[in-house]
Amino acid sequence: MNPLNSVAGTITAGIVLAVIIAVATTGVVFNAVSFIVWIHVLAGITWIGLLYYFNFVQVPALADAMADEGGPGGAGITKYVAPRALWWFRWGALLTWLTGAAALGHYKIFADAFALGMLGDTLNTQAMIIGVGAWLGTIMLFNVWVLIWPNQKKVLGIVEASADEIAKAKRVALLASRTNTLLSIPMLMSMVGYGHGGFFL
Repeated sequence: MNPLNSVAGTITAGIVLAVIIAVATTGVVFNAVSFIVWIHVLAGITWIGLLYYFNFVQVPALADAMADEGGPGGAGITKYVAPRALWWFRWGALLTWLTGAAALGHYKIFADAFALGMLGDTLNTQAMIIGVGAWLGTIMLFNVWVLIWPNQKKVLGIVEASADEIAKAKRVALLASRTNTLLSIPMLMSMVGYGHGGFFL
């Protein structure tokens, strides 16, 4: 059976290949912190990739579909694509935050990161850099679960809502999603900056 015939098979084959490469190149079968960071990056790519998909592809495409009077409309996207994408989006967001928090805990800088490196006698620049990213990621997680998902359930008809409630829900979800897109740019700079010695400016 070809693992590429299913998403689960593809993911499983990718994990197996990653383990084989890790063992072949380093001889190490398991390193807890590397595993946590690896899952953090995978989940983060899923989360931010879908965030960019929604903002750069789906929302503009749905607007075009609604404006096209003779076209097929956006029902297929709203009925089949959006609910599935939002499932991966919200759980990717949660897994990203949890694994990021676990990594900060492992490095023993969780509290210092969220205090932006100001817990000691001198500023911990590395904790400040990752802390900026952690705070931005926390705000973004809040937006996903408290603003985007509850409002998207109204927009997609998963929960009942009046026309006025749907119109308001569209606006709230859009603004929260655009806020997350904006915040993702400095958040990613902070994540990369932590691993590479600082911001690029």
